[in-house]
Amino acid sequence: MRIKYNRVSSITQTGNRYSLDDGKYDKTLFDKVSGKVPFKEREGGKELVQLVELGQVREVVFECLSRCGRNLSDTLSTLDWLDDRGINVVIRNMGISSKTPDGKKNPIWKLIVSTLGSIYELELENIRERCSTGRQVYLLNGGVLGRPKGTQENVKRFLNKPKNQEIQKLLKRGLRYSEIQKVVDCSSKTITKVKKLMSEVN
Repeated sequence: MRIKYNRVSSITQTGNRYSLDDGKYDKTLFDKVSGKVPFKEREGGKELVQLVELGQVREVVFECLSRCGRNLSDTLSTLDWLDDRGINVVIRNMGISSKTPDGKKNPIWKLIVSTLGSIYELELENIRERCSTGRQVYLLNGGVLGRPKGTQENVKRFLNKPKNQEIQKLLKRGLRYSEIQKVVDCSSKTITKVKKLMSEVN
């Protein structure tokens, strides 16, 4: 099978940009999850892994390298795993693939992927830094983070927030607070609150 794997980072994104791809695929997988979540822990990623293990996949197409992941180590690990199983990987927006037309390994594939992976990882760090700086400036100018005083947030609404849903999934998988913080980019206080409310709801 020729499979297209698409990913957006949050539930509010629709992935409409992928509609411009008029390629022919036997199956299209779509994940709404942060690129920091390891590929094999995503729902679509798990399905792809299963199909590969069954020997049903010959080619996997990513719109761009960042759709595979934002973490360089995990991205390279995923691509190496696919390559070891003879799967041709295509990065559609760049027109490059891990194999040449005659089925041989593309000699410059690893160099390009490693370089781009480093750039995407740096981009993610820059986004985090800009967000952090923006919050600090806001606070210095008298801003206050959090809900206004005197307001309450519905428990169900809180747990249904995209980031908190992700925290719940990782807690159920048994990940430590430090691991969840790296994946979701949240405070230990938030994780504690999510865990407490999960036990109350259940």
